[in-house]
Amino acid sequence: MESLLTYAGQHGALLLLLITPLLWDVPAIFTVLELNSMMPVTGGYYKWVKNALGTRWGFYEGWWTWLYTFVDLAIYPGLFVLYASFFFPGLMEYRIPLCLCVIWASAGLNILGIVPVGKTSLVLGALVLAPFVILFVLYFYHHAGATAIPSPSLKGMPFSSFGMALYVVMWNCLGWDNVTTYAEEVEKPVRSYLVSIFSAFALVIVLYFLVILISQQSGISAAVLKDEGFPAVGAIIGGQWLGSLIAFAGMISSLGIYAAVLLSVSRVPQVMATDDLLPKRLNKLHSRFQTPYVSILICSLVVSLMILWPFGDLLIIDVTVYGAGLSLEYVSLIKLRIKSPDMHRPFKIPLSVTGLCLMLILPVAVYFTALAGVFSSTKQAIWAAVFAIVILASAELVWQLILWKKPHHKKNTLY
Repeated sequence: MESLLTYAGQHGALLLLLITPLLWDVPAIFTVLELNSMMPVTGGYYKWVKNALGTRWGFYEGWWTWLYTFVDLAIYPGLFVLYASFFFPGLMEYRIPLCLCVIWASAGLNILGIVPVGKTSLVLGALVLAPFVILFVLYFYHHAGATAIPSPSLKGMPFSSFGMALYVVMWNCLGWDNVTTYAEEVEKPVRSYLVSIFSAFALVIVLYFLVILISQQSGISAAVLKDEGFPAVGAIIGGQWLGSLIAFAGMISSLGIYAAVLLSVSRVPQVMATDDLLPKRLNKLHSRFQTPYVSILICSLVVSLMILWPFGDLLIIDVTVYGAGLSLEYVSLIKLRIKSPDMHRPFKIPLSVTGLCLMLILPVAVYFTALAGVFSSTKQAIWAAVFAIVILASAELVWQLILWKKPHHKKNTLY
């Protein structure tokens, strides 16, 4: 989130931070709530799309999600090293080996199973929030008077910067469907998802809003914030000790998110292998922990190669591919409303099919606006967007190879 002020400026940052999640996230959350309540199964979104649109589009969904998650996972080890360099600036010279340590330690944790990952993520989440709570308390204690919030405006913001600002907020607020891939391993998956997602969404928006607001009030320049991150804001507000706490929080946040995302994505190729769309070996479970360890190891191997990409490029590729997969979930929601209107839905969006179509125009509009902004940006950003489109196109190529080797899939059925 530190780069938001660079792209959106003082007047646009808070405005985009409030409006974008309402347009981009809220429709996604409600969509996933309804689909997950209908089918709380291992594989989550892959199974929903396959059930609604057929095997081909189910494969697209699984393939795109698998690829975008490689990109997403590659971001967090780099962030870990970035925050660790607050303590030891020389660590950036050892970025690659340190990233590899994060990747393979998380692989080991995931092989142990969902409970260790869940408990670890819960503890890390509390440790991440604590320094920011201290930051907020200290700021408002020392600034008891009125806080001058910059007037919200997008005036004068270049379209390319607007697109990148959207990408920053979209990336920080995506992934609400990730936890549905292991729904069968969760007690009361429908209720658990409902409570956890709304709690997480509220926490995320409040935290992001306050930390950007306080960053603006601290007087830190957008360039310094982008380069040194929120630890520099903590040092301004509370001193070096608070900067150190926030840097530590950034480190453990990266570890926690990485472990949780790896948990979710490792279940998708497992289910696709069961459906004869990927090699059967991906479906092999650990003899003791009953986790898809082959899938986890392959994911970790690919991510080990992806860490060579710079952060900005990974951000563009990540959101572009993720948005395409999310669009298939939207189509599946509408198709199942038409195809199976009487199917049991413990949670149902209180809108007709027409209302759903109108609601889903909002995130689609945000997605294409951001993509258009990138194509009017730097040459490097354009190449990242082109690479993302190539990744999307690869799904059809791989699908044709599957049909060539396994022609029974032409009938949209399995053996």
